[in-house]
Amino acid sequence: MGVNQWEAFFDQHAPHYMNNGFTKNTLNEVDFVLEELGLAPGGSILDIGCGTGRHSIELAKRGYRMTGVDLSAGMLEEARKAAALAQVQVEWIQCDAVKYSAAAAFDAVICLCEGAFGLVGRDEEPIAHDMAILRQISHSLKPGGRFLLTTLNAYTRLRNLTQEDVESGRFNPVTMVEHYLDVWELPEGKKLVEVKERRYLPFELMRMFSEAGLAVEHIWGGTAGNWRRENIALDEIEIMVSAVKE
Repeated sequence: MGVNQWEAFFDQHAPHYMNNGFTKNTLNEVDFVLEELGLAPGGSILDIGCGTGRHSIELAKRGYRMTGVDLSAGMLEEARKAAALAQVQVEWIQCDAVKYSAAAAFDAVICLCEGAFGLVGRDEEPIAHDMAILRQISHSLKPGGRFLLTTLNAYTRLRNLTQEDVESGRFNPVTMVEHYLDVWELPEGKKLVEVKERRYLPFELMRMFSEAGLAVEHIWGGTAGNWRRENIALDEIEIMVSAVKE
């Protein structure tokens, strides 16, 4: 199996990641996360796909015991620098979320802003990949512990895809997988990116979570910078799932 294209992308993008506009609402996002988790300071939280650690570091500042897991060494290097500047302690672990197995159970788990779930390696089967992540998250949670996920909204893509996308092989309507090369406008400039993503409809997520021993309590609109307890807007980028370990 070759190098995961997402690992290679984020290793290169890491020094520029915090210049993305969607990273600018960390304080409000962490306020929302803590309202959802209902966890007192001192609790342990696992951040899957933690990236440069913006949520983990802010949570550590507020007194939570944080562990951040990410596939990308480059992103974790930025996270370590940021944690040192903030003078907080976070345990950083480089590992594929599919394979990460916690040594001890956490009070809560977060997986936010497409940190792992739905971002599929070119050689990986999407549902098997994402189910493995959910099972590892369930294994990492104490009974009754809460899990908060944001993932890409299938509705917005379905409303924008065309028959041309199907005929070109960009989108498979049977598997709901998009796999294509695209030019992204990034803070460091234009970059050719290999994209492979699986987008889920809410009923699929509910079934997958249930199979992993996670009871879905709410599915909301959840685009970064606009997290709220409201119905999914069909054209927004992300949705949010709030669940509890059974």
